[in-house]
Amino acid sequence: MRLSTIALSSSVALLMLGTAACNKKQQPFLSDYFSTDPTPLVTVGQNVPAQINGRIPEKVMVKNAKVTATPVLVWADGQTAAEPFVFQGVDVKDNGWTIPESGGSMAIPFLVAYQPAMQSSDLYLDFTVDQKGKSYTLPRVKVGYGVIATSTLANAATVHPAIAPDNFQKVITEKYSADIHFLINQANIRASQTDQASYIDLNRQLIEANADPNKEIAGITINSYASPEGTLAFNTQLAQKREINTTNLVENQLRADKIKEFDKLTSSFTPEDWEGFKQLVEKSNIQDKDLILTVLAMYPDPEQREREIRNLSSVFNELADQILPQLRYSRIQASINVLGKSDEELINLYNTDPSKLTVDEILYVATLTDDNTKKMEIYRKAADLYPSDFRTHNNLGVTQYQSGNYNDAAKNFDRASTLNPASKETKMNQGLIYMLNGNWTQANESLGSAAGLEEDKDALGVYYLSRGDLAAATTAFADSKSNNAAVAQILAKDYTAARNTLANIKTPDATTYYLRAILGARTDNSNMVLSNLKEAVKLDPSLLTRARKDLEFKNYNLSSL
Repeated sequence: MRLSTIALSSSVALLMLGTAACNKKQQPFLSDYFSTDPTPLVTVGQNVPAQINGRIPEKVMVKNAKVTATPVLVWADGQTAAEPFVFQGVDVKDNGWTIPESGGSMAIPFLVAYQPAMQSSDLYLDFTVDQKGKSYTLPRVKVGYGVIATSTLANAATVHPAIAPDNFQKVITEKYSADIHFLINQANIRASQTDQASYIDLNRQLIEANADPNKEIAGITINSYASPEGTLAFNTQLAQKREINTTNLVENQLRADKIKEFDKLTSSFTPEDWEGFKQLVEKSNIQDKDLILTVLAMYPDPEQREREIRNLSSVFNELADQILPQLRYSRIQASINVLGKSDEELINLYNTDPSKLTVDEILYVATLTDDNTKKMEIYRKAADLYPSDFRTHNNLGVTQYQSGNYNDAAKNFDRASTLNPASKETKMNQGLIYMLNGNWTQANESLGSAAGLEEDKDALGVYYLSRGDLAAATTAFADSKSNNAAVAQILAKDYTAARNTLANIKTPDATTYYLRAILGARTDNSNMVLSNLKEAVKLDPSLLTRARKDLEFKNYNLSSL
């Protein structure tokens, strides 16, 4: 009887222990159980990713507890939560990460979209426990702090859109020519040659240029030739005589036409025009022309060449009839510069009657000012006067983009693309708009279509940075000297390249100096930090607030700013 009583008492005790164990609540977790990589947090593109690593000690995890851990980033006037992570005791039959009583590890992913206020922030884990159908919360624990947001200094809004260039030329060089042909072994100029249309037209162009204040004769050249038959000595004398006679002809003509204002008259002669011979043979239908070309390649000596070709009796007569007469000539060439309107004339016309300007002239006028508002006015007028030219709409969109008016810019880029779907400038600019709107697939397609455009390097680099692909961004930037390229180099810890890039930016702005300050902080150069921050804040006072929160400068006293 006593044995039965003892056995009963033992069973009751075990049952009570089991019940107590089942009723045991999950104790709070401690900050020491968790670490965050990286700490501080760091933006990648426009997001803040991290991994919260947990190590739960032995006997902390309750067997029948299911815990939902929610990462929450908290700042002065807001907070945002990432995806919750579930872990559980060994008795819970669910899909959470199981932590045994002996302890275990876990990796909690964290990803939120970046907001500037997050620079001064703290990362917490909030815990909700579900145990036997009852829910309760545990105290939150701090697992990280702050956000270094250097990558956000590169974004689509900072990329310079692509201007579709004008074709205005202040000086357009026109060339006119006439050939004087000679009979075999002769150097006299026949009347039939000076009566031909090309010679008469050449003289007319020179007379008109001499009389036109907007034209100038840049130069006149004479090149005389002999065909490659006969001795080299004879052909040298013959070609030289042809040069002298042609030069006398031109000089006499210039005197008769009272043309004195021109740069210079130059002349030369070629005794045997083998290069011209080869080109004419290549274009001809002469039988065995391949054999002739082989002889030219085999024998560099001109006299041996001639002997070998004369030995080809079956084709020499054809050469004498079709090819050689074309090589007995003097070519007279005149270069005439047509002078465009001066900058002053163009500006005056724009201010008085822009309709008198061509589309290329008015597009050029826009390049004469650095004032974006004035550029916008000029391009708007260009679009009104020349609505079918895609460049007017594209360039108007560029000025609107740079002023932050992205909606109107997008409309003008779309209009330009409709007028010229092949325009790389417009494709790139549309890609920038897609990036601003988060349309990454379309952005990739548009920027890819603009490949080869110089400005596209910066745009593609920013695209890859925004997508978190630092290696691809660095490749895309190539040798670009821009703030955005420097951001990629700083993130890649290639500080020498970043220093070079920032030093070669033609027009440094506030961001340039701010990046130089970051480079100084990362290379432990306090003078570089403070001097460049002063310049940055001078150009953009809002950067002072950012700098004071920026953990890049956590080791520096910025009170002097």
